[in-house]
Amino acid sequence: MLEPENEKRDRRDLADSLKQLRKAAGLSGERLAARAAMSQSKISRIESGRVLPSVADVERIMQALDVPADAQLDILTAARSANVDYVSARSAARLGIWRRQAEIKALCEASTTVRHFLPVIPSGLIQAAEYARSVLTPVIEGDTARDVDRAVKARMEAQEVLDDESRTFRFLLTEQAVRLKQAPASVMVKQLRHMAAVSERPNVDLAILPHTAPITSPPLNIFVIYDERLATVEMFSGTVALRDYRDISYHLNVFDYFRERAVSENDARRLLNSVADEFMRGPD
Repeated sequence: MLEPENEKRDRRDLADSLKQLRKAAGLSGERLAARAAMSQSKISRIESGRVLPSVADVERIMQALDVPADAQLDILTAARSANVDYVSARSAARLGIWRRQAEIKALCEASTTVRHFLPVIPSGLIQAAEYARSVLTPVIEGDTARDVDRAVKARMEAQEVLDDESRTFRFLLTEQAVRLKQAPASVMVKQLRHMAAVSERPNVDLAILPHTAPITSPPLNIFVIYDERLATVEMFSGTVALRDYRDISYHLNVFDYFRERAVSENDARRLLNSVADEFMRGPD
């Protein structure tokens, strides 16, 4: 399901199915557009495969076509499948990790609120350059090769989106993500101080889930939510993009669950500076 060729086939099949349903209902594209409260051009782009409809779009189209509930299941399943993308780490490395940083910047620029859930590592948007270099340098056998210099440069350039105060950025880290020594102690100190400084920005909410917080659900994956239209979930092997509104709603609930148990503002800065002091006292 997640291979590129299968993704393309899923999208083609969905477009063809919606077109056939419209024809079977004896409706023109204009008539369907009116019933579904969509533009005729959007209906045309969906049926030609040029635009991927959201699950909500497909539900509206099927309601407009009076498709029986039992006949909707397969189409909705196809829509949910088509609204999941997977990009492997190897594919991203072949294209250039720096390109991914440019994509992240573009996604942020197209969003009003961006939420980052970070159980194991700070977001690239709040990484100091030396720390970014450390975490972007391959160290595990099987890690994909990459142009580290270019990737670090692109990551620093992506951080320019934080300067736009019309956008809100919410970073939610676990204490593990703060304490995990992913670079030499001197670099960790700079990284922690950098995050404390970033948290002072008026458009940034940086919160930390302390080890002492009572939780009954484990913080499993890194994910980012762009407004309420897209969620990306990171794994060792790659990134999954979710567009089904139910998946996005669930991830928003997960974010809120942990955010309610986190510390922020001065409390978060005190924790960051306290951990930085510990790194300063310890061996490099």
